[in-house]
Amino acid sequence: MSMSRREFAQLMGLAGAAGMLPLQGFAAKKQSAELYEVPSFGNVRLLHITDCHAQLKPIYFREPNVNLGVGGARGNAPHLVGDKLLNHFGIQANSLEAHAFTCLNYDSAALKYGKVGGFAHIKTLVNRLRQSYGSENTLLLDGGDTWQGSGTAFKTRGMDMVEASNDLGVDIMTGHWEFTYHQEEVLKNIKAFKGEFLAQNVFITEDALFEGADEYIHDEDSGRVFKPYTIREMGGARVAVIGQCFPRTKIANPARFIPDWTFDIYDDSLQELVDEIRGAESVDAVIVISHNGMDVDLEMARRVSGVDVILGGHTHDGIPAPTIVQNNGGKTLVCNVGSNGKFVGVMDLDIRNGKVQDFRYRLLPVFSDLIPADPQMTQLIDDIRAPHMPWLSEELAVADELMFRRGNFNGTFDQVICDALRNVNDAHISLSPGFRWGTTVLKGQMVTMEHVLDQTCLTYPETYVREMKGEELKLILEDVADNLFNPDPYLQSGGDMVRVGGFDYVCDPTQPIGKRISEMTLDNGEKIDASKSYKVSGWATVGARSEGADIWDVVATHLRDRKVASIDKLNTPKLKNVAGNPGILDYS
Repeated sequence: MSMSRREFAQLMGLAGAAGMLPLQGFAAKKQSAELYEVPSFGNVRLLHITDCHAQLKPIYFREPNVNLGVGGARGNAPHLVGDKLLNHFGIQANSLEAHAFTCLNYDSAALKYGKVGGFAHIKTLVNRLRQSYGSENTLLLDGGDTWQGSGTAFKTRGMDMVEASNDLGVDIMTGHWEFTYHQEEVLKNIKAFKGEFLAQNVFITEDALFEGADEYIHDEDSGRVFKPYTIREMGGARVAVIGQCFPRTKIANPARFIPDWTFDIYDDSLQELVDEIRGAESVDAVIVISHNGMDVDLEMARRVSGVDVILGGHTHDGIPAPTIVQNNGGKTLVCNVGSNGKFVGVMDLDIRNGKVQDFRYRLLPVFSDLIPADPQMTQLIDDIRAPHMPWLSEELAVADELMFRRGNFNGTFDQVICDALRNVNDAHISLSPGFRWGTTVLKGQMVTMEHVLDQTCLTYPETYVREMKGEELKLILEDVADNLFNPDPYLQSGGDMVRVGGFDYVCDPTQPIGKRISEMTLDNGEKIDASKSYKVSGWATVGARSEGADIWDVVATHLRDRKVASIDKLNTPKLKNVAGNPGILDYS
């Protein structure tokens, strides 16, 4: 049943009357109604979500204060933080949007505006955006990283998120962390998904094909494992959607889970596909739903012509407006809509005379106190969580300060993980991956097992303890730094720096590989010796399986013992040649 604008405004008013609004009175209702009032434009509407990381419930999520761009990326989206981002996009300071897009005054603003996301709240908003435009002319696209990131996703092997996505009405998706389950589990989940799973850049290996593992591939001639694209008739136009999953999956995640498949950017095959679709299929618009990461999407938009819009994910950048990239085929709009269910992107296209004539775009923050929860989705989420609540709800420690992850170098929750590895495993040094997923806990909140799982829950959680020489540590840091700061976006993997415990270092992001890391020093002031061995504890190995305890149990043991979630020292590097960079704020 369609919902009118007046009915939606009334629904917002009911939310306020029920005490759901953290703001007070008429001004709050007016502000929230205006925020979610999106005028219709054109004849095709694309709704975009990505990187929810299995967060079914509303959460807190702090945006980064460090998102450095170097070389040609310096000063350009997505490498803008704080007031630099607000000024660039013309967003008013101290507003709802300023809190959504930046870390400015985060502690007080989070208390004022409340939590974000939650699938029940997203569903209410998505339904409104569909119905006000016309469901037949609207697509909901999911950029991936949907099936991983929570305790319930781990326990159900991602099936909880398949069920939630089906209820939400996702039409098309691609993937990344979806591939951290085993091949047979991935295929089972895709079969249960009611939409289409697309990936033009996943091919079967020659060995698997030789051994007869071709029964599940989409196309024997090309060797593509999954359907590469789909075409939808919408608003009198033919719209093609191509899937581009994360190209570094078998490098960044365990290859042993998906031995028969191979991944890469494959922009040459993408160009061939676009040309084929533009020709033989006579489409009016080409959309790519991507999990490359925004810097890679921007570079791909320069190299591949004929794509109208790239709806991107992976790097968790909440960017209020598209970046327009000029190329040989005209221009491509590149968008990225953040993470954790915090945003819904709305791209309205005017498609006439065989091409995209114009567009309108809004990136809507999902403030869960401002949007009523959908009852059906609420019940589904409650049913999914019920069997696991004794595990999820265990209270571990009180947060003594804001506990967050997002940022290029370290976060307070990352430091808690590093401290736990050192203390529980009696190690000199600890290493923790630079994941960009993980929710935020406010100062004074109780840290539960669910919060720990939000930071650590993956399918290869085993910890390790081993001897490592100083020169090995430097090689690790240099390698990860190159993934982050290599001037060629195609050589970036999209994560953040490995988090460290027990030592500090100096980093110059502007230098080439091998020269970015220097002055590695233990917390006691001792210089790390290249030839000396140190006892190191870490987790999430992508090669052979480690034999230690699961990381969430290590962190839980640490927090139960301390009773307070706090850090004695934040091991963040001293940075060189970043003065004046608009991608850094309040970094000591």
